[in-house]
Amino acid sequence: MERTCLAVILAAGDSTRMKSSKSKVLHPVAGRPMIAHVVEAVASAGIASVALIVGRDAEEVAKAAHIGGVGIEACLQKERLGTGHAVLAARESIAKGYDDILVTYGDVPLQTDGPLKAARQGLAEGSDIVVIGFHTDRPTGYGRLLVKDGELIAIREEKDATDAERTVTWCNSGLMAINGRKALDLLSRIGNANAKGEFYLTDLVEIARSLGGRVTAVDAPEIEMTGCNTRAELAVIERFWQERRRHQMMLSGVTMIAPETVFLSYDTVIGQDALIEPNVVFGPDAVIDSGAVIHAFSHIEGAHVSQGATVGPFARLRPGADLGNGSKVGNFCEVKNGRIGEGAKVNHLTYIGDAVIGAGSNIGAGTITCNYDGVNKSETVIGENAFIGSNSSLVAPVTIGDGAYIASGSVITADVPADALALGRARQEIKPDRATLLRERALAIKAAKKAKA
Repeated sequence: MERTCLAVILAAGDSTRMKSSKSKVLHPVAGRPMIAHVVEAVASAGIASVALIVGRDAEEVAKAAHIGGVGIEACLQKERLGTGHAVLAARESIAKGYDDILVTYGDVPLQTDGPLKAARQGLAEGSDIVVIGFHTDRPTGYGRLLVKDGELIAIREEKDATDAERTVTWCNSGLMAINGRKALDLLSRIGNANAKGEFYLTDLVEIARSLGGRVTAVDAPEIEMTGCNTRAELAVIERFWQERRRHQMMLSGVTMIAPETVFLSYDTVIGQDALIEPNVVFGPDAVIDSGAVIHAFSHIEGAHVSQGATVGPFARLRPGADLGNGSKVGNFCEVKNGRIGEGAKVNHLTYIGDAVIGAGSNIGAGTITCNYDGVNKSETVIGENAFIGSNSSLVAPVTIGDGAYIASGSVITADVPADALALGRARQEIKPDRATLLRERALAIKAAKKAKA
């Protein structure tokens, strides 16, 4: 029978060091609140029930934590009396009788399911407490994990450690798993006879051992256990997250010429054999299909780029942009809520908003779909194999038929039938020698102003 598990996620801190008007767990990593990253890791470890310990911005934190398939119960911690006290804010949830209780933190967004599964496996093998640790060459300031004969005998804080114990490089992450059948009894035994008068979760190691229980530790990569307390640490976490995801994508067949300059969102999808040039930024909900090319200095959010399509350089795809196979959106172009048909080209200096462009059509430089009248947004529909001349303005709502031709510089305010030529511009007039006259007049005015001064 599969073991049941409750994850207790501590997210009630005041975030003082973040210097922020909102809880630190709401700050984004890769465009997603860090608390959501933690819940995703928990879900990946096969845990479907979460007791979320909240304090500041409780409603917002609980809302940000919700992802599909995970039931979340928010538990308010009214006082900050240590980690052991925080876990007991979930007393009613713990009392439901889970096999495993997993305690983790809402400000450790790089954690993955591997160490969480390993900790649960330790419980399944008979441990009452399993502590997640990490090895580091910079152990100063961390509690050390002291192990003997395969069991964790103590977590020794730096200030209490002997010189020999300070040489230990296996450190406490703060994450741990607890035997669910004994959890409330063990937690209720934590005292606060210390300098701060707080209840420390780490005391469970000594408590469980004093009752004859088995305590062990499992290892996690140091990077995964990186916590966030300041904006500087948030930037470090973002860098680590980006490096990890870029590496995963390149191993899956994506080419990145200068990966350190590419920034991904938590949900970015890029297909095999896609090419991403330097200095490309992906916002949420971007999907790049196999074989697409994203040229340098482009920004893509809420958009789909189909197989063999090209974007940029210096292009912006906003939400609702959908590029068909082999299509092109070139330099200094912006597309918002626009479908670009197969093989269609929007080459340069163009805005396409609330529009549908048929397959094979060509949109000339400087074309604008005038989609907003100050109150409402309307749609422009361009048929297949149409030609839109440079510097044209298409005033929506308007439809351009298949094979139609729009002369350069036109302002189009009415529908254009298929295969028709439309001109919406004033007739050119030429006035011989008028330029000379205008210059002479301008010079005379200038001289008169100078004399008067």
